[in-house]
Amino acid sequence: MTELEKKFEGISRQIENGVTPSRVTVRDILDWIGVSRRGNNVNWQVRRALEHAGLETQPEFEWAYIYLTLKFVKVGSEEDRNVFSTSCRIDGLESANRKPISVKPDSQLSEAITLMLVNDFSQLPVMTTERDAKGTVSWKSIGCRLSLGQRCPLVKDCMDQAQIISAETSLFEAIDIIAIHDYVLVRAHDHTICGIVTASDLSQQFRDLSEPFLLIGECEQLLRRLIHGKFKFDDLKEATNSSDSNRTVTGVADLTFGEYVRLLSEKKRWGKLKLSIDRKEFISRLDKIREIRNDVMHFDPQGIGPEDLQFLRDFVRFLKELRRIGSV
Repeated sequence: MTELEKKFEGISRQIENGVTPSRVTVRDILDWIGVSRRGNNVNWQVRRALEHAGLETQPEFEWAYIYLTLKFVKVGSEEDRNVFSTSCRIDGLESANRKPISVKPDSQLSEAITLMLVNDFSQLPVMTTERDAKGTVSWKSIGCRLSLGQRCPLVKDCMDQAQIISAETSLFEAIDIIAIHDYVLVRAHDHTICGIVTASDLSQQFRDLSEPFLLIGECEQLLRRLIHGKFKFDDLKEATNSSDSNRTVTGVADLTFGEYVRLLSEKKRWGKLKLSIDRKEFISRLDKIREIRNDVMHFDPQGIGPEDLQFLRDFVRFLKELRRIGSV
């Protein structure tokens, strides 16, 4: 039994004995394993350990924000049957888990303007308590009223209705609301306003998630250029996964990333590329790209680490350089 399985077994026994387990975050579980980020292998390891202990987490480990507290439930319990899938939920974003700066309805409008200017905000929640959001004040709400000649000495004079969604709301459902109103306030399970997600947050999230996809796509295109016309059909067939007999391979575009590695790993086939670079070093880096690709394709709001992202950028730049000098 692994250390992680022992941890989860202990939690399972606590639940069976009617004891509420200690607070555990995604970050805590990663620390137990000795890693800093989630990925395909890490997610598989956690899933296996949870299954061994007969547990589920709410929200699901794979999709929850990294510092969010997880609730453990026994598989097959009423709570487990009522689990809402956390795939791509709004609370997977950091900004949805960061308490927003707010103002009160009777605050001077100048206070709200100062806070928005200092923090480069476009809007502020108007709240009386951490659970009671009365509305929002924004540059748009202020400008609309001033343009109509209305006096706005207090925040409540320029306040619009608040757009509030549950932390369990799908990210894709939230996008539609944010597109119209430029933001949403996020309400947690305890009914507190736990965060605010803006159009700017979505833009940054899209950039963080899309860049690895685009780099991997570019890497595959450059690899296909490198391989195209250099190998016979039999070479390509030998590199394919023998356990997948139903697949038809007619060219390099039909190969998986792992099959690129297998194709070029063989010394005789490598010679057909006529590259004066070290084969082992190239294959080692190509295999690392394959591992990163597997993590990228298993969507995680946290994205990949900065080291992996830089590794992708460097390898694409290297392949482009090979192309520039005529090898690709």
